[in-house]
Amino acid sequence: MEIFGRSRRRLAFAYALIMGIFLAVIIFVMHMAMNWSMFSEQAQELSDAANGVAEAQIFYLQNPSDAIDENRYYKSVNDRLFFYIFSEDKQLVRFERASFRIEQFVLDVIESGNIEEGEVEVFRHSNETGQLNTVMMTSKKIVTDNAMQTLYVGKDVTALYSGLQKATYAQIFLGFIALLIASAIGYFMAGRALVPLKEAYDKQKQFAADASHELRTPLAVVMASADLLLADPSIQNPFLRQVIEDLKSEVKKMTNLVSDLLMVARSDNNALKVKIQRLDLTEILKQVIRTMTPIAEKKNIRLTGENFRKAMINADEQRIKQLSIILVDNAIKYTPEGGAVLIRLEQVDNTRVTFSVIDNGIGIAPEDLDKVFERFYRVDKARSREMGGNGLGLSIAVEIVKMHDGKISVASQFGEGTKFTVELKANLKK
Repeated sequence: MEIFGRSRRRLAFAYALIMGIFLAVIIFVMHMAMNWSMFSEQAQELSDAANGVAEAQIFYLQNPSDAIDENRYYKSVNDRLFFYIFSEDKQLVRFERASFRIEQFVLDVIESGNIEEGEVEVFRHSNETGQLNTVMMTSKKIVTDNAMQTLYVGKDVTALYSGLQKATYAQIFLGFIALLIASAIGYFMAGRALVPLKEAYDKQKQFAADASHELRTPLAVVMASADLLLADPSIQNPFLRQVIEDLKSEVKKMTNLVSDLLMVARSDNNALKVKIQRLDLTEILKQVIRTMTPIAEKKNIRLTGENFRKAMINADEQRIKQLSIILVDNAIKYTPEGGAVLIRLEQVDNTRVTFSVIDNGIGIAPEDLDKVFERFYRVDKARSREMGGNGLGLSIAVEIVKMHDGKISVASQFGEGTKFTVELKANLKK
């Protein structure tokens, strides 16, 4: 059934949403962890290289006449590391140049003075081809008795960050695949979980159908017996006759309820039979007015039709008549004495026929509008009981409209009135 299909999809969606959030958090945490790990390792390497170059430069400054072993500068330096040593007056003293792709960018960073001593900073730059280059740099003061210099050490880590980005993209792709698989599994498992509920629901529907069918005969017998008792001339006591009348009234209510339950049960089991034929909706509405007028007159309610004209549809005559009676009866029940109920043929064209049942009754509160078509829902339960309502009428109306691939809607102003509108497919072919 559609209710279980919707429930299954909602469960699968909720599971997929939870899994999606979980995977997103995992991917984010893994990305941050890899980024921190890579940054820490490269920062340590830069710090070690800066200390090594600084020691070599201090030795040179303190022993200018000694032969210089250039390896002292580069013992901790690989092909992506570079350094620049500047004197106090900003003159370049020694250097191991960065790649020509990033050297100008590196020198601009050094000149800007954005590198704090002992701190490792990450700088990014897009070259003229649009490629993003990533550089890590640190600085260190070299102080001796004779001079004070500044050392800048950096490393081109573009490849490392590019690899991290690709790894993250791969994780996102794999996470998406995992989410699709998890969603499919969730949909399957939701279906399995709903099987016992569906079986229990099917049994409940079958029980309602069987019980409603079996109750019709004894209720008919009770009604016939009450009629016989009322026709018996030996029963003259007013009290006893009133008791029998009350019995008939309650049996009639029970019979209507059983009939409604039977129709709902058959609808749930797709066992309702419809006999589709070409017919004039206007004639049905006129017949409904004739049938319901005595009921309306008992409450001094004026029941009229408006804008009636030929409106051909393909439908089951009995079901459309039942639909119209349900809407008119509902309007009469909730319209106070002296009010009016109007059946209006709204629209007739090549594709659809629309009619409305309008009353100036008590109306429906906004919070109840989306619930009026639910089974057994009654806006005012106490008054509905007094009026003979069981909360199934409008739900049956919805089922009838669905059988005919139509639409039904409600508009209401609390305390002013209600308008039910039904749209059916037209058949204007002669």
